[in-house]
Amino acid sequence: MATARSSTPPDPLDGDRERNRPGTRAGTKGVPRAYREQQILSAAVEEFGRHGYAAASMAEIARRVGVTKPLLYTYFGSKDGLCTACLDRIGPHLLETIERAMASNPPEGRLPHTVLTALFRALEGQRHAWFVLYDRTLPPGSEPWSAARRHREAIDELAATGTAALLQVQGNDDALDADVLKHVWTGTVSALLGWWISHPELSAQDMSARCARLLTAIRNGA
Repeated sequence: MATARSSTPPDPLDGDRERNRPGTRAGTKGVPRAYREQQILSAAVEEFGRHGYAAASMAEIARRVGVTKPLLYTYFGSKDGLCTACLDRIGPHLLETIERAMASNPPEGRLPHTVLTALFRALEGQRHAWFVLYDRTLPPGSEPWSAARRHREAIDELAATGTAALLQVQGNDDALDADVLKHVWTGTVSALLGWWISHPELSAQDMSARCARLLTAIRNGA
């Protein structure tokens, strides 16, 4: 049996669309708990991604959703608990996105563009999500710090596999070269996403096309 559209919990990585969806504003009574949790996660991803853990405000997250701050603590226990819940949504989602892009067997030399395109599409609804995962203000040893580290390590393993494969095509099996390239790649992704955030008028498709041009220029030595 089909369910009503409003009964489906919003995707926490689709914050822009959720905030603009009619008839789903938070603060109304009778909202199912699962739906309310996803609304909170969507707002929290935006807040943590924009400002970092240290400067993120639980009061602002509550205001965005239209609930009281105590409700956030009822649902997630603490600021750490809420941030960890965000990370445990973001990390697996991005990992699966990259895995699928890599498994699509793109033409030789096209893997970077394929992965970038997949990430742009996955993050279009909430571009700041990447920076929740790569937040340098997470308190060392804390629950969210450990969660972020775990998810980053999984993504780094995929990055290491991909960059090593690119070098091996050129006959280069130097492990240190591969490690350097992995760090360059991760930094490049963060830089591109940061630039995209500052250009909200550009869609995921726009970014994909732009990166295709830039990667072609790099390959051609321009």
